[in-house]
Amino acid sequence: MAKAKKKAKKKTKKKAKKKVAARGRAKSDAPGGCRVKITESKDELAYYLKQMMRIRAFEEKVFELLARNVLTGASHVYAGQEAVAVGACAAVGEDDLLTSTHRGHGHCVARGGELKYMLAELCGKATGYCRGRGGSMHIADVKAGNLGATGIVAGNIPVGTGAAVACQFNARGQVTLCFFGDGASNNGTFHESLNLAGAWKLPVVYCVENNLYGMSVPFSRACAVDNVSDRAPGYDMPGVKVDGMRVLEVKRAMEEAVAHARSGKGPYLVEAGTYRYRGHSRSDPCAYRTKEEEQYYHDRDPILQLSILVQNEKIMTKAEVDEIQAEVDAEMVEAERFALEESPYPDPSELTQDVYAEWREGPLGLEPV
Repeated sequence: MAKAKKKAKKKTKKKAKKKVAARGRAKSDAPGGCRVKITESKDELAYYLKQMMRIRAFEEKVFELLARNVLTGASHVYAGQEAVAVGACAAVGEDDLLTSTHRGHGHCVARGGELKYMLAELCGKATGYCRGRGGSMHIADVKAGNLGATGIVAGNIPVGTGAAVACQFNARGQVTLCFFGDGASNNGTFHESLNLAGAWKLPVVYCVENNLYGMSVPFSRACAVDNVSDRAPGYDMPGVKVDGMRVLEVKRAMEEAVAHARSGKGPYLVEAGTYRYRGHSRSDPCAYRTKEEEQYYHDRDPILQLSILVQNEKIMTKAEVDEIQAEVDAEMVEAERFALEESPYPDPSELTQDVYAEWREGPLGLEPV
């Protein structure tokens, strides 16, 4: 009888332990939970939150201006994926380089871009980052190390790899951060670039933003493996997949990847599972997605999750979070006024500037004047 009681007591204890463990997992896996130790200061967390809010505000304004036909041409908005750009850019240094994609507004903001100059660029104004010549898919801020976006899927992967060759050659401890989407990972330039980076041990971190769809094609139907990161060992580099809806988890993975690349150990592949809230572009009605799937990711919104986390951990109050949002809203109003009302279009006489260059004979051959 005593033995039976002892056995029942042990079973009860085991069940209780399992319940506690389950509660712990639920807390970390639930929206607003956290699976990594929070080591950031209040100021750092507030900065990440503000950067994600800035990206969201910018993209919502872009979508609105497209709907009103104030903006013309193609724009691929980044709303929903903010945690990837902010977490990744938080892990690199000021001297490091970045290459972007056709969905590149978020990368530009996360790298320190000013909303007014970005919106001016999308409006084709002379005050834009590229003086109105680049637009949405070719926005760049070279002074900040942002080598620019590209309208060609996977077109920036060789560029990022080439930039890593320059980093290795310059020997200043620089790293290149190369963003691209899941669709780009089935392109030949992906495989060629990663093979070269692995063979030459280049200081590059490849960041795959897997938002589940290449235009309307599900990644699960288009790829022979479950994860893009599964391909990393084939090119002699580490590969890891993280929750791209949680900025701190992206940052932790990227910190490890950047340290690996900077130390001379070669490239690293980080796959961030994320979701784009809008269609591929404004003409995409998203008929290939279910409302249930969309709601699932909206419930795990990266801005919402960090807002809940900092309040649950008593790091920030709701009033402080609301104050940050108000600052972002005011910045966006100013950016719209600057771009639409205060900025001129480029002078037609400057049409051929940056198209042709003058050259002279230098000690090593032809060089630009």
